[in-house]
Amino acid sequence: MQINDLKIKTARKTRKTVGRGGKKGTYSGRGCKGQKSRSGASINPLFEGGRSTLIDHMKKKRGFKSNKLPKVAIKFSALAKKFKTGETITLEALVEKKLLRKSEVKQGVKVLGPKVAKFDFTFDEKIFVSKSVGGGAKKAESKKEVAKKETPKKK
Repeated sequence: MQINDLKIKTARKTRKTVGRGGKKGTYSGRGCKGQKSRSGASINPLFEGGRSTLIDHMKKKRGFKSNKLPKVAIKFSALAKKFKTGETITLEALVEKKLLRKSEVKQGVKVLGPKVAKFDFTFDEKIFVSKSVGGGAKKAESKKEVAKKETPKKK
């Protein structure tokens, strides 16, 4: 027989409890007034009285990260090597010429300059063309033209 096998024959006396809910009496360890002393109080353990918590500050220090994937950049000189002058460049054509992977099609494509003088391509609407290649300026002009056509002339 060992000490941990021994059991008390007489039952222990139950402790006398005072106040609602039994346990410790009066304020029952809740303190006096306030939200935490009331019944049914549920406060977020990270709540720090209205100021931003340490966790919130750390988020801002790390920086804000976008879920959107960046566009795949393709140089104009790479297009000049693979395509002939006057060709229309589409996403499918870029995948065929192995300048773009099938998995990167969803991200979108951005063509970067500088433009090679002897090569002139037409680009699909889905391909973003930088101003150095000449695409950004054309899009801006077309928007201005549309705006002029839509506004009625005053008499």
